[in-house]
Amino acid sequence: MTHHPLLTLHNTLTGRREPFHPTDPKRVTLYVCGPTVYNYIHIGNARPAVVFDVLYRLLNMLYPAVCYARNITDVDDKIIQAAHASNSDIDTITTRFTQAYHEEIHQLGVLMPDFEPRATAHIADMIQLIEQLLSTGSAYSAHQHILFDIGARKDYGKLSGRNPEQLQAGARIEVADYKRNPADFVLWKPAPANEPGWPSPWGRGRPGWHTECVAMIHALLGPRIDIHGGGQDLMFPHHENEIAQSECACNEHPFARYWLHNGFITINDEKMAKSAGNFITVRELLAQHTGEVLRYALLSAHYRSPLNWNTDLIQQSKNNLDRLYQALRCLDTEPPQNESAHIKASPEAAALDPAVLAALKDDLNTPLALTRLHEMVHTVNTCSGETQREAARTLRHSARSLGLLNQRAETYFTATTSKGSDSEWTNTAIQAKIDERQAARKAKDFARADAIRKALLASGIELEDSPDGTRWKRL
Repeated sequence: MTHHPLLTLHNTLTGRREPFHPTDPKRVTLYVCGPTVYNYIHIGNARPAVVFDVLYRLLNMLYPAVCYARNITDVDDKIIQAAHASNSDIDTITTRFTQAYHEEIHQLGVLMPDFEPRATAHIADMIQLIEQLLSTGSAYSAHQHILFDIGARKDYGKLSGRNPEQLQAGARIEVADYKRNPADFVLWKPAPANEPGWPSPWGRGRPGWHTECVAMIHALLGPRIDIHGGGQDLMFPHHENEIAQSECACNEHPFARYWLHNGFITINDEKMAKSAGNFITVRELLAQHTGEVLRYALLSAHYRSPLNWNTDLIQQSKNNLDRLYQALRCLDTEPPQNESAHIKASPEAAALDPAVLAALKDDLNTPLALTRLHEMVHTVNTCSGETQREAARTLRHSARSLGLLNQRAETYFTATTSKGSDSEWTNTAIQAKIDERQAARKAKDFARADAIRKALLASGIELEDSPDGTRWKRL
C-alpha cells in the first residue's frame, strides 16, 4: 500500500507551512467568505470559489465528514447603493445576483457547500454576538452605533502583521470622530426608514459587515473552526476583525486554526480595479469560453501566487485541456458521475494517481498536479488494450480531484467549438472526412487519404492514428 505525506497547508496566521491536524478528524470544519451580491462577480471573485472547491474535494477524500460553509452577504452598503441606483428594492438586487453567482460558479465546476448562510437569516445571532462583546467590555456605544474597541485586543493585527498603533481606517472601516481609535469598526449601525433594518436593543438598525461572518460561523460550525479561507484582500480588515470579535466573545483561542488566502489576479499585468475599468466579469468570459477552460486557467498557478489574466493564459489553458480530453476521446465509454448533487460523488483517494494526490496534499500544488496529468496522457497514448483503458480511468479520476474532465470528450469538444470558434468544420463534418479517409486507405488509395489529412490540417484539424482508431484535435 502506498503511503502519502500528510496534508500540509500554508497558515497565514503563523506564516509557515504546517501539517494539517483537525480538531476532530471525524468532522473537519471549513469556512470561506462568499460574495456580496450587488453585481456580477469578476474573475478575481471566482478564484477563491475555485481554489477552496479543490480543498473541499481533497478534504472529502481524506476525512469521513467535512462541514463546509460559504456565505452570501445580502445586506451591505454596496447593495443598498445598487438598489437606489437602479430604483429597485434590496430583495430584487440580492435575488438576481445570487442566482447569477450560482449559475456562473456552477459553470466553473464549483460544488455547492454544505451550508450557504445568508446574512439576513442570522440577524438574531449577530445581535447575540454583539451583546456578548458589550458584556466583555470589548465593545462600546457611541452616537447610536455599537463599535468594537481594538484597544481591548493586545494581539490585534496578529493575522495581517499590522501594528495597531499605526493602523489607518481601511476598506469598509468608516471614519468617524466619535471612535476611540480610527480603526474601531462598526458592529451595529442605525438604519434610515428607507433602508433595511431590524429591531435591536440599540434601536432599529443593521449589522456591520465584519460581524456577519463570525455570527454565521458560530451558528453553523461552532466557536472554533479548522480552516478559514478567502482572498488576500480580506486579510485586513475583515479577517483580522473576525478574529478579534470571536476570541473576545467566546474566549476560544484560536478562532480558526488555519488561515488560507489566495493571491490577487491582475489583468494584463495591471491591478484589477473597477474604478479604472480594469476588470472582467465571469459572465463576459463565459460568453466566449467554456467554464472548464476558465477553471483550468485559475488552477494553473499556485493559489497563493499572483495570477496574470490575459488571452494567452486562456488559450494555453484551452490547449492543455484539449490535450487531456483528446487522450480520452477513443476510450470514452463510461459517462462521468453526476456532480450536481453533492461532493460525495468524488472519487476515492485510492483511485487517484499517487503523484497527483501528493501534489494536492502539498499545500494544494495544483500546477504540479496538472503537470502530472499531462505526463499521464503520454501513458494513455502509448499503451493499448486494458492497460490503456485503466490508464485513462486513472487520468479521469485524478483530474476530477481538480474538478476537471467531468464531461465526455465529445461533449467537451462540441462545447469548445461553439465558444468563439471561427472554424467552418463541425464535428460531424470532421468525422465524415475521417471516415472518407479510412475508406480510401482500405482501398489502398493512399494519395487520396493523404490529401484529406493535408486538407484538414490546413483548416487547423490535426489527425492522429492509433491502434483504436483515428483521433483529431483543433490546433
